[in-house]
Amino acid sequence: MKTASNFIALFFLFSVRNFSLVGQTVFDMESGLVTTGYNDVRIPSNGGTLFSLKDDFNVRSSFFYRLRLTQIIKPRHTLSLLYAPLEIKSMGSQSKAIFFNGVNFEASTAIWSKYKFNSYRLTYRYDFIFKPQLLFGMGLTAKIRDASIRLLSENSSSEKTSLGFVPIINFNLRGMIDERFGFLLQGDALLAPQGRAEDIHAAVTYQIDESIRIRGGYRILEGGAKNDKVYGFSLFHYAAFGVSYAFKKKLKVSDTPE
Repeated sequence: MKTASNFIALFFLFSVRNFSLVGQTVFDMESGLVTTGYNDVRIPSNGGTLFSLKDDFNVRSSFFYRLRLTQIIKPRHTLSLLYAPLEIKSMGSQSKAIFFNGVNFEASTAIWSKYKFNSYRLTYRYDFIFKPQLLFGMGLTAKIRDASIRLLSENSSSEKTSLGFVPIINFNLRGMIDERFGFLLQGDALLAPQGRAEDIHAAVTYQIDESIRIRGGYRILEGGAKNDKVYGFSLFHYAAFGVSYAFKKKLKVSDTPE
């Protein structure tokens, strides 16, 4: 909770201070439904019970939201802050006992679970292509992961938390089909020996006016890690709808240095 409060405070401080900068400030909100593709867990990695928070529990699609604030410092250079919370709750009665995080959950008893994966990200991106009909850029995202898995039954409870920093590669591709319709492909992704992480969004966009753009599309969030302490890999599908509002002046391609 403290991490979220600090990030939100930074989020709005970033917003207020950057209104005085030359460039374009964009506020973006995304929402919709998220569905679990898979969510396999074994804690500890050696000795724990491998179970699925999707297949072994009753889990439904959940509402989600994301908030992003973007500052185009000058042509081609962009900074953004993202707050992306995720919480999935489920319940089930297992035919086998589950040994999780040092606690044994007996078979044939009701178990409630809460999976949390909140993400706080600061991104810098440089646009290699900066044209009226096409933008493409890549950069680096500094991601703070605030995650936890909690199991609760009538007689037992245990929660495994994980707070960490991960650097991720960022990319953004945006194009216009005509004066109103366009497309968007953006995301953060990284593959390493310790694990992997992908958060990729594809959408159709519609420009309502100079300030407002809406979109609808699909987002995939996938990743996990395997080490001596934990084994966990998850996949989530998002039906995502968003709206962006651009403050300040609109940057033009003519501002681009030769």
